[in-house]
Amino acid sequence: MAKKERCVCKSVPLWLNTYGDMVTLLLTFFVLLFSMSTIAPGKFQQTAVGMSVALSGNPPSVLIGGQTMSEEALISSKPGVYQDLLRISEEYEGRVTIEEKDEGTLITLSNFKVFEPGSARLTAEAKEMIEKLGAIIIEHTSNILEVRGYADDRPVTPDSIYPSNWHLSSARASSVVNFLLTDLKQRRSIERIAEVRSGLFDVDYFYSSDRFVPIGKGDVDVNKELKSAKASYDYDVSRLTKEYESGKISLREYQTELEKATRKYSEAVENVRNKYRRIEILVKRETRS
Repeated sequence: MAKKERCVCKSVPLWLNTYGDMVTLLLTFFVLLFSMSTIAPGKFQQTAVGMSVALSGNPPSVLIGGQTMSEEALISSKPGVYQDLLRISEEYEGRVTIEEKDEGTLITLSNFKVFEPGSARLTAEAKEMIEKLGAIIIEHTSNILEVRGYADDRPVTPDSIYPSNWHLSSARASSVVNFLLTDLKQRRSIERIAEVRSGLFDVDYFYSSDRFVPIGKGDVDVNKELKSAKASYDYDVSRLTKEYESGKISLREYQTELEKATRKYSEAVENVRNKYRRIEILVKRETRS
């Protein structure tokens, strides 16, 4: 009887053994990390769906549908919510802007007198805008609402109740949140009294303090832009001085151009200050837990 031939397997390369050990150790390490973590099912599902939508190349606005665990919209699917915001933006052209950011939808109130000078007291015009915007974004979302307050570069006056611009900006953000949770809540409770009594509208759910996050931004951002404007002005002055000293321009031309550069710098400073006389309301993509 013929003997059966034995199967002789070729030996694997030595590096493959090392690679296999490394992959196994990495897998064990990640399993360990996972076992030590705490996973919130809702957040995990929201993240998973959000990533899949983002990788599709068209991340959604939170105002026209983010994703929750059940893959329903983070806000009401009632048509016209986003259009209502755009209508307000058009009504107050140049004073209300709406932008889509990675963290959510940013609504900015600017280019008008939002607060009294050096104060956290809202003006009548600001209250009117915030009432219209607030009724939409609060009552048609379950999202976290981040309110950001700012102050310009000028230090607070000696008689101010605020020790610094950090305190002033924080007070301004808190002033907006307080207005939404008191004045606007009371007004909407009256306007929708029939729905409140019938149980169709839970005003305490929508106007709950755990949805609002006031943030004071201080004068950091405004000083960054002013520093850039000052650097540009210093460059213009240096260039004009060199041209005058080298004889390229006369004394009169030097003085004329210097006046123009100074005037341009003063206008830039005022524009930056006006830009940061504002309030931002960010409708975040995350909902309250």
